[in-house]
Amino acid sequence: MSAPSPTTPAAAAAGPHALDLVVVPTPQPPLQDERIPVRLVRPGVASPRPAHRPGPRPRSGRPDQLDDFGPVLSGRADLPDAHLVARRLVTLTLEALAGRRPLSQLQPLTSPGVFAALSAGRRPRWCAHGMSPLIVGAVRVCEPVDGVAEVSAVARRAGRAHAVAARLEGVDGRWRCTALQIG
Repeated sequence: MSAPSPTTPAAAAAGPHALDLVVVPTPQPPLQDERIPVRLVRPGVASPRPAHRPGPRPRSGRPDQLDDFGPVLSGRADLPDAHLVARRLVTLTLEALAGRRPLSQLQPLTSPGVFAALSAGRRPRWCAHGMSPLIVGAVRVCEPVDGVAEVSAVARRAGRAHAVAARLEGVDGRWRCTALQIG
C-alpha cells in the first residue's frame, strides 16, 4: 500500500521533491494574423493562428509590396493531380535506389534535403540487392491542408511487402517531396 499524498500546500512543499511552478511572461506581442481584417478581431478574443507551413513563404498578392525572388507556395488549384505525382515519385525513387535509374532524375521531384539524403548512399538492403522486380502496389494520398499531400504506398519485392511514406508540398506550381521514409 502506498502512503497517502499530502493534501495541504504546506505539506506538499515540505516533501523532498517539491516542485515550484514559475510563470514566465512571453516577451513577444500576441500573434496577429495579417489575413484576418482587424475589424473581425474582437477585444479579448484571440485570433486564430495560421497553419504552420515549413518551406517557402506565400506571395503577398498585394501590388504595393514587392515579393522576394524565392520559391512560392502553390495552392491545390495550381497543382497537377497528386495521386499521379505520388505514384511516379515512389516508382522513380525505388528504381533509383535499386540501381536501375540514375539518382539525378529525382532532383526535380525532391527538396534539397531529401535529395542529399538519397544521394548519401544509404539504401535499404531489400531495395539494393537482388534481381526480382519491384512492384509498387496501392498508393494512398491524403491532402490535410491546401498545397500539402501525404502519401503512403506499399512496395513488394521477393514476396515481402515494404512501406513507403512521403510528404509532398506545392512549390512553384508543382509537387515537391519534402520528406521521405522507406521501410
